[in-house]
Amino acid sequence: MSPEATHVFDEIKEQAVLGKGALLFAEGEASRGIYLLCEGRAKLSICSESGRRLMLRVAGPGEVLGLGATLSGEAYEVTAELLESAQVVFVKRKELLKFLRENPLICMEVVRRLSNDLHGAYERVRSIGLNRVRKARLQRSRAIAS
Repeated sequence: MSPEATHVFDEIKEQAVLGKGALLFAEGEASRGIYLLCEGRAKLSICSESGRRLMLRVAGPGEVLGLGATLSGEAYEVTAELLESAQVVFVKRKELLKFLRENPLICMEVVRRLSNDLHGAYERVRSIGLNRVRKARLQRSRAIAS
């Protein structure tokens, strides 16, 4: 970021240290803004149709959480809960959108991050799907061998 953009970002961010178990946001909750993990880790999870919590992944330092929901103005898609004490930066949606409009290079970096997130999700789905196919084939071959 340019020195000017860094200065503006510093003015719009809220920084805090939060304890283990702190909930940054919950699935289905109206998005208020983004969270940047500076230190610490957060568990990202979703609720299954049966009501069980399913862990998607663990986010680490440098990751931006809630970005897609914040930009779209939709509800958060996942729940983010801290696994340990963490230093977190929060930026309100309105201020983030203004910041991105005024900083097109940073806006393009955000687009790149969202694209990477999407491709990562595709890979996780592909991996899950391939594992199920492999297990089914293994079960069939065992059944035939018996």
